[in-house]
Amino acid sequence: MKLALSLLASAALANAHFTMQYIWVNGADQGQNNYIRVPPSNNPVTDVTSTDLTCNVNGLSGSSVSTVTIPAGTNITFEWHQHAQRTGEDAISSGHKGPVQVYIAKAPSTAAAFDGQGSVWTKIYSSGLVDPSTQEWAPTLLTPIMHSVVIPSSLSAGEYLLRAEIIALHVASTYPGAQFYIGCAQVKISSGGSASPPTIALPGDYKSTDPGITINIYNNLQSYTAPGGAVWSG
Repeated sequence: MKLALSLLASAALANAHFTMQYIWVNGADQGQNNYIRVPPSNNPVTDVTSTDLTCNVNGLSGSSVSTVTIPAGTNITFEWHQHAQRTGEDAISSGHKGPVQVYIAKAPSTAAAFDGQGSVWTKIYSSGLVDPSTQEWAPTLLTPIMHSVVIPSSLSAGEYLLRAEIIALHVASTYPGAQFYIGCAQVKISSGGSASPPTIALPGDYKSTDPGITINIYNNLQSYTAPGGAVWSG
C-alpha cells in the first residue's frame, strides 16, 4: 500500500513543478521575476552535490539581475507558481509535502557577482511537518504559495543573496527522490548591525543520507528534521 501511494503521488505530481516568481518587500509586490535569478525551467534540483543546489540551474551569477535595497528588519515575502500566471491553476500541487526554508548569504562584493559557494549560508526560517496528527506540512498552509521572513536586524550592511527553498518529499523514500525547488533573490541591506551568524555550505552540508532528505513520508510520520541545521534567530 505504501509503495502504491508513492507511485500514485509520483504520477499525479509529475507535471506540477514550480518556481519562485515574486518577492514582496514590507508588503509591496516587486513584480514578476524582479531581483530574482530565474532558472530556465520549473524542474526541481535532485542532486544535493550539484552547484544547482545553490540558486537553481544557471544560478551562480546574477549579472543580469538588479538588486533591491532594504534595511535590516525588513519583511520579505516569497511567492511561487507552476507557470507564469497567478490565476487559473494551483500555485503548487497540494501533494508537494515537505519543509519550507530560507537562507541568507553575504556577498564579498556585489550580490550580482556572488556565486554563493562555500560555507556562507545562514538559515533564517524553516517550517516542516506542522501537525503530525493530520500529516499537514508547511506548503499546504500557504494559499497562494507565499511565505515570509523578517531579515534579522543584527545583520551587517552589505549585499546578500536570499535563498528560499521548498523540498518536496512525495517520492523521497529513495535517493535521488527529494525535489528541491529553489529561488534566489539579490538584496542590499542599507543599514544593520554587526552579527557574525553561523554558516553552512550549499552544496556541501546537505547529504543524500540525511533523514530529512531520504525519507518515507507515507509512514505516519510523527516528527521531521529538515536538513541544514537550526534556524538562526539573529
